[in-house]
This record gives sequence, C-alpha cells and structure tokens, in this order.
Amino acid sequence: MTTNNMSFRIAGKAGQGVASTGAGFSLALARGGLNLFTMEDYMSRIRGGLNFFQIRIAPYEIYTHTDEINLLMAMNLEAFETYGKEIKPGGGIIYDQDMKVDGAALQDQGIKAFASPIFEIAEEVGGNRLMGNTAAVAVASGITGYSFEKIGGVIESNFARKGKQIVEANLRVAELAYDFGRDTYYEDFEYHLEVVDRPSRMLINGNHAFSLGALASGCRFVSAYPMTPATSIMEWLASRAEEYGVLVKQTEDEIAAMCMAIGANHVGVRAMTVTSGGGFSLMVEALGLAGMTETPVVVVNVQRPGPSTGLATRTEQADLRFMLHASQGEFPRLVLTPGTVEQAFEAGAQAFNLAEKYQTPVIVLSDQFLGVSSRLLELDALAFDRVMI
Repeated sequence: MTTNNMSFRIAGKAGQGVASTGAGFSLALARGGLNLFTMEDYMSRIRGGLNFFQIRIAPYEIYTHTDEINLLMAMNLEAFETYGKEIKPGGGIIYDQDMKVDGAALQDQGIKAFASPIFEIAEEVGGNRLMGNTAAVAVASGITGYSFEKIGGVIESNFARKGKQIVEANLRVAELAYDFGRDTYYEDFEYHLEVVDRPSRMLINGNHAFSLGALASGCRFVSAYPMTPATSIMEWLASRAEEYGVLVKQTEDEIAAMCMAIGANHVGVRAMTVTSGGGFSLMVEALGLAGMTETPVVVVNVQRPGPSTGLATRTEQADLRFMLHASQGEFPRLVLTPGTVEQAFEAGAQAFNLAEKYQTPVIVLSDQFLGVSSRLLELDALAFDRVMI
C-alpha cells in the first residue's frame, strides 16, 4: 500500500467546473496537512474543449507535477479516452457508470476501472446534474480513504454563499458518493491518503503569491488590460481593492495601462501594470518614457508562447532578451525572474523596493506554468523598504 504519495487528475470539458472542483479538492487535502502541488491545463474557450486540474501529493516538499497519473476522474468520454492511457499501472479511473467504455480493456492494461453512479447520485440526491463534480471528488476520497470531514468542510465553506439548501444538497451527494467509493473500491486500490498533523499553511499559486507580495510592499494602483495568463493578478487585487485601499483600473488597451501606471508612480504611488508578451510589445515606447523620467514603475510579464498574441493557455520562457533590450534609447532597468511560488511572493515585494531605490523600471518575468500552479507554503514577512529622496 502507498500512503500520501500519488497524483490525481480531474478532467472534463470547459464549463464543467473542472478548475473550481480541483481547487476545492486541493483545499480539502491541504487542510489535512498533505504536501501539494497543483497545475492546470485549459484551452482559450468558454465552453467545450478539454481541461484538466492535476494534484500531486507527496510525503516531502514538492515543486512540480509528474507525468504519471494514479487516479483519474473522467467527467466525460473525451477525458476518458484522452487521459486514460496516461494512468500508471496499478492506478485507476473513476467514470460515470453510464459512460460507454470498455472497462475490461482497462483491466488488461493493469488499470482499475471504477465505474460509479456519479450523475445518478447528483440528480437523485442533489437534484442537479451539476453536482456530479462533488460526487466524483467524494468517490475519489472514499476510494483512497481520505477524511470525509475535510471534504465536507470545504463543501460548506465553498457553497455557503449560495445558501443553506445548496450546501445541504451537496453534502448529501458527497456523503452517498463517498460511501459508495469506500465500500465498493477501497480494498482494491493500493493508493491511500491519511490526514497529517501539521501546522496550517497557505495554498497559493504564483500569480496570487506575487499579488500578495505586491500588496505587502505597498502597491496601491494597478492598471491593466486583461491578457491571459496575467489577468488573475489584476482580478485577485480587484477582489481585495476596497479592503486594502487599492485602485484597480481596467484600461482600454496596454498603452493606456502603462501610461497610467507611470503617472501614478510619478506622483508617488506605488503602482504597476500586468500583461503578457503581446501586451508588453504595445508598452515599449512608454517604457522608454519611464526610463527617461526615472519613474520607478513595475511591469509584470506572465509569458505565453509564440509571437504576436501567441497561445494564451500554454507556457514558454522566451521573452528575456526582449525584456532586457525593449524600448528606444538606452536606460537601466532591472528584470526579476522568480522560479517558485515563494520567489513569486518575494518578487512582488522586492520589485517595488528596487524600483523606488534605483528610480528605474523593474520588469518581473513569470510564465503561465508558475502563474497557475499552486503549492503549500509559509510566507515570511518582507521589509517595507520605502526610499526617501
């Protein structure tokens, strides 16, 4: 038996709630003291396509995912057919019992077929097929023997804003699905999970860690035109704008975003703009203005691959030379390149300190993978280094 060392993947079409379900499951695992690393794969579409959310668990600190899957939750046929072949022998796949698949063929490959009444439970007990995600996660928890208390706690907190009736319906679905998974498949699966007594830590991704660092360092103005995969920085700060006194401005384009950030910094407000490579291309002339006027603006480039607008939901690290030499003329600039979620937090704070100290633009170079991947960590307080001139 293998304990607290495995990888989950939940997969389905865009609009099916894969990301939110994966995030909720991750939180339940984190509250049980388990070491996590999560990653997402998604397409640039609102509906359709194929998305997945992957969670790796290990008894030691982890900084990336693994290619092999131990337990797949396939929410549709495409997910079953696409990712079933990536399951490690001895692993298993959870799928709805009405899905037209060959479970025997899986068994021949050493993969366990966990057909489950996912949508039947969702509809009959919860009254809504959309609760199939809750049922799938609960089946996975039952199969691995993970604490139902942790799963139920996250359901209560995540659905509280939708009212008591929705919370209770999801809890009923989860409880029945959990019991089914535990009673039917637990003994036949070698990967198990146990709660660990460990101090609470924060589950956070690279973009949100950067945002938290920027907030801690006194950032009070953000101007940006939405461009994936940088958009969640602006969204995270906007959701906390009133609480912390941050003004978040969605501009008509990246040129305006850069000029507004320069203007705010020029009058003494710690300000930044966030974008990806295509958006930064439009900011280049204004970057020269910041250099010429010695304005300490912070610019974040969460990279995506390809020229022009590129591929919104894939990752690449190809913009370093561009960042080093962008804009006409010659002026100093600093480029920070965080490689872990912890370093993203540190970059969020230090970028403003360095920009103000040296009175020059600071560019933070991240990428899609770091931006959307999460892990558990403890964040140390950073010095608020306000330079007086």
